[in-house]
Amino acid sequence: MTDVFDVVVVGGGPRAVAVVERLTARHPDAAPPVRVALVDRVEVGAGATWRTDQSPLLLNNTYSAHTTIYTDDSTPMTGPVAPGPDLVTWARESDPPPDRPGWVADEAAGLRPWSYPTRRIQGVYYREQLARAERSGRVAVTRVVGTAVELTPDAEGARTVRLAGGRALRGRVVVLAQGMVQAKRSPRVRSLVAAAERDGLVYVEPGMPAERDWDRVPGGETVLVTGLGANFFDVVALLTEGRGGHFEPAGDPARPARLRYRPSGREPRLVAGSRRGLPYRSKASYPDGFLPRYAPRLATRDWFAAVAAVPGQDFRRDVWPQLAREFAWAHLATLLAHRRDALLPGADEGELLDALRAAHQDDEVDAVVAGAVTSARWALSVGRLDRPPAPGPVDEATWRRWVRAHVEDELDAMHAPLGHPRNAVNRAMAAVRGPVRKLVTGGALDGGSVARDVDGWFTPLGLSLASGPPPHRTARVLALIDAGLLELLGEDTAVTYEDGAFAGRSAVRRAAPVRARAFVETRMSKGVVTHTDDPLLDGLLRRGRARLHSWSSDHGPAVSSGTLDVTPVDFHLLDANGVADDRVLVLGIPAEAVQPGSAIGATPGTPSPLLAGADRAAAQVLAVVGADRARDGGGSHGVQAVEGLLDRGQFGVGEAAGRPGVPHLHRGAGGPGDAEHAVDQGQGG
Repeated sequence: MTDVFDVVVVGGGPRAVAVVERLTARHPDAAPPVRVALVDRVEVGAGATWRTDQSPLLLNNTYSAHTTIYTDDSTPMTGPVAPGPDLVTWARESDPPPDRPGWVADEAAGLRPWSYPTRRIQGVYYREQLARAERSGRVAVTRVVGTAVELTPDAEGARTVRLAGGRALRGRVVVLAQGMVQAKRSPRVRSLVAAAERDGLVYVEPGMPAERDWDRVPGGETVLVTGLGANFFDVVALLTEGRGGHFEPAGDPARPARLRYRPSGREPRLVAGSRRGLPYRSKASYPDGFLPRYAPRLATRDWFAAVAAVPGQDFRRDVWPQLAREFAWAHLATLLAHRRDALLPGADEGELLDALRAAHQDDEVDAVVAGAVTSARWALSVGRLDRPPAPGPVDEATWRRWVRAHVEDELDAMHAPLGHPRNAVNRAMAAVRGPVRKLVTGGALDGGSVARDVDGWFTPLGLSLASGPPPHRTARVLALIDAGLLELLGEDTAVTYEDGAFAGRSAVRRAAPVRARAFVETRMSKGVVTHTDDPLLDGLLRRGRARLHSWSSDHGPAVSSGTLDVTPVDFHLLDANGVADDRVLVLGIPAEAVQPGSAIGATPGTPSPLLAGADRAAAQVLAVVGADRARDGGGSHGVQAVEGLLDRGQFGVGEAAGRPGVPHLHRGAGGPGDAEHAVDQGQGG
């Protein structure tokens, strides 16, 4: 039996909720409700990232005040603005629904605009906004928990989504909004899984922390960890606080943020490393709660506009030098404003800017900073912003000294949010990486350079500097280092299976590798679909119903982005021959190369590609539904639906058929927006 709907949305997180909300906002009053099926493998309304059954130790790394599902005048779109509560406003509502979990009240009471909410409470928010849209009577939602495995067209023009287990959902339109899809097991991961099973070892493979069994990780012994990014902080919390340990003030008057860890005895001793060798840099707690805007002095809007006008450039040669100068200026400007004693007498803003403008290589930029500061403590290496001071190999004593300096510098940055240059550099990165992404999508950068330099190097650099954890999370990691329960293994970490155990090596010279019978990998696949474990997307690619988006290159063949190719205006899925399916739309992370910024959650007052995409999808759904109902003799409701929307200017002629030539819809594409304030919510859904 096949269930019939107007639209089937695959993926039940915030993008799906936003599509439903936009359907209610655009819905003609005279038309029947839009029949919507929402399919999610974990939880409809919250999705996998924001599932409401996960540990409260798993936090969002974005402020509470920066989460909404509703549009405002900041987002360019063709649909009407329909206000609704953001996360903080929702948390203060006094009339909770009867199915709200009991724990929500305590978490909501402690929520502040500048706090970092748990992922589970954010999932409850999304779930309840879906219910709010339903109460409008303009949509009829069917929630389906299951895994979509196949998408096929039928003779009548509709599309059918089949689920594992055989259920079929037929829709006039299908919207794919799976969010942060994960990767299949690679040959390396498969071999490690097999070795662990054979020899009685413990291996926690890459993936979402909420979907791993952390009880398997043994307490009281060494555990190797690779990955020092966002997931690392989750893993640390689950294996320490999650096992009964607790943190308390260390009583250091010079550094009040320093903590002391009181162990439970059930936590492991973690030895962790990565290619960078250092964890993501911490966010700071600012005086008014929110990070101030950073106004670039060198990598300005005008400069980016000039760069954008020249196609096919090399990022390292043509863009990075100016960004390096900007980071150096952020560092020096903070010292000028707050720590003049860190600069040599006579240091002058104009002279320093002139010197930076004349610096063309990284070492020349570093030399400008080194020539202005009073000690090596305030020097800067723009090529190693996310790494130890110098490349390895290094001896163990040097590495221990570097780690101790890193701990103290992170604590200093927490205590001086405005006066520490590290925080300014991190904010400068947050301000420029959105414009860099616009250069990519606008064709200003050669495809080979995009893959090699932007995606291969600059994007991870940006994450490590500007998408770091809340400061209290970093303080706890530093306390574990102080307590000897966390050791940083070093830059260029690699873990292999050798002689019945896992062995960890790095650029730090040790007499022998660190051996352990347990190994945890904290990385995720970031939504890349080339080897995704999502059976629907994988099947579409294998059967030629979808293709990968590529960037052109003047120096060789086109370079794959690792994401799906869709039409730039309507986000219609493109097949292997470049033919668009006008009844299948792809929103968000799996097609982000064509939808820059769509991985970022929606923030009030900030242009949101996520919401703009949802508005565009809703317009097309209503156009198709209205046209189909009119064609099928659906009575005056179908005709009124189409005519009413046309009269209100909510979509253009030809939009329902996915034809080109609807220029006003380009407004809905949005852009990276204010990445400094909305940069960290691309965690799936």
